[in-house]
Amino acid sequence: MRLLLAIGLTMVAVLTRAGSASAAEKQLKPFVGVTFGGGTTFLDLESASGKAHPVIGVSALVIGEIVGVEADVAHAPGFFQSGDSHLVLGSSVTTVTGNVVIAAPHSRTEYVLRPYFVGGAGLMRIQKQDYFDVFNIADNFAATDFGGGATGFITNNIGVCWEARYFRALSRKLPTTGVSIGDAELSFWRATMAVAIRY
Repeated sequence: MRLLLAIGLTMVAVLTRAGSASAAEKQLKPFVGVTFGGGTTFLDLESASGKAHPVIGVSALVIGEIVGVEADVAHAPGFFQSGDSHLVLGSSVTTVTGNVVIAAPHSRTEYVLRPYFVGGAGLMRIQKQDYFDVFNIADNFAATDFGGGATGFITNNIGVCWEARYFRALSRKLPTTGVSIGDAELSFWRATMAVAIRY
């Protein structure tokens, strides 16, 4: 978790420095949302991965007329928990990704919603501790993400952003047997609403 946070903060710092040297627009977007439509080969004791779970995070964007780069960090607690069965004592999924953003031209969307597409890759941290202390996992996976959304500014500096994005951990074998049915895989959708701060 600390490693992912450090990587995320480094990516945000790099983007901020990159934007200061040009006329590119810089945005910071703290967001809240939900994950949904998840699927996994991990042993899901509470059948929770496909259900809705809260997610919080922040993204930093540097974008020109059409093309931009983005760093995105998000955390979804309780990803493998559902109801009151308490078979899973604690769980979470954390993502840190670097992305390319393709947006509608700024000159044509300055006073309306600006739609965009986003895609990239990074890391996914999966953690789960079960009641039996047998099927636990705490591991990092390479991951990809893609999606789209739209941003609209209410003032020169403050706006709102709506987005849907798909995340997928790249499949690989785990050294511990019984934790996953076959190669380890996890995927889900994330829908968010953000405050867009332009600076």
